Amino acid sequence: MSSLQISLAIIGGLVLAIVVAHGAWSARKNLPRQPEPSPLAAGPAGDLPAGALPERLEPEFDQDSGLDVLTALTVPEKKPGLDALIDVLAPVAVDAPVSGEAALAAMPGSRRAGSKPFAIEGRNALTSSWETPVPGQRYSAFQAGVQLANRTGALNQIEFSEFVMKAQAFADAIDGQPEFPDMLEEVARARELDQFASAHDAQLSFTLRARNTAWSPGYVQQSAAKQGFVAGSIPGRMVLPADGAGHAPILGLAFDTQAAMAEDPEQTALRELTLSLDVPQVARAEQPFVRMCEAAISLAASMDGVIIDDQGQPIRPEAMEVIHTDLEQLYNTLDGRDMPAGSALGRRLFS
Repeated sequence: MSSLQISLAIIGGLVLAIVVAHGAWSARKNLPRQPEPSPLAAGPAGDLPAGALPERLEPEFDQDSGLDVLTALTVPEKKPGLDALIDVLAPVAVDAPVSGEAALAAMPGSRRAGSKPFAIEGRNALTSSWETPVPGQRYSAFQAGVQLANRTGALNQIEFSEFVMKAQAFADAIDGQPEFPDMLEEVARARELDQFASAHDAQLSFTLRARNTAWSPGYVQQSAAKQGFVAGSIPGRMVLPADGAGHAPILGLAFDTQAAMAEDPEQTALRELTLSLDVPQVARAEQPFVRMCEAAISLAASMDGVIIDDQGQPIRPEAMEVIHTDLEQLYNTLDGRDMPAGSALGRRLFS
């Protein structure tokens, strides 16, 4: 082989190596950002005996909040009692105390009248407090209730009639005598409450978009976890838990569910995630909007993203201040109606 041929072969080999290296570099560059390896995974091989597996870590529970840090499921809050502010109430008188077992046996199969929650409470013969009937207790009176309004709209005449039928059937089963309010008056009250709720409902969201390199689901989850978010019960959903047990999450974080469920999610590219706040569900004391802004700004900085509005325009800090001012007025209005954000009544009405 001549020196020319040898030189050409060498040059050809170098070009091929450069092409392969460039292809590998480009492919790596275009991969979505990956989560940082855990300390265990990143440690030297000598950390574990040859062939040994790392000890399995069981999910831990926060004893104060009752939150499973792995699934973010909150402990169910004690069901709030019926209240004349947002419920139609129908007293049910009885001639003699009724056992909890008998009351439960008489309960209707469905706890809804149309799209509205339906409930029956008994007045405990010992404590005189109203509660959902339980075995082993006796009740000297009952009341049936149906919610006047929720996010599906106001109670209508058909739903009121279904409420009457369910309450009457319960009363008949325990030999009780129900007393129903006027339907037209209650339906009118429901419409007024629904108008108030519609005018003072607020659900806010920020979109965080990647500037350059896309994100993998694992990278999003790891970044959000550093801000206090934990995995929700649905793939692609995370929540920032409330400080107290049994309360609604302060914030939600969502990204593509299909990407989270992909066969190889770390090869899936995400370019957007959404932060959300259901204002009436979270107490003002939690400072949810402030925490939402802080989380959005921190995530944008750490993930090389930009915060945008529904039109795809960047959201400036001064716009956040305007929203914050409007929210304070909304909180004051809800307080004045005795339905503060995050309260049992507020959460029931805006559900």
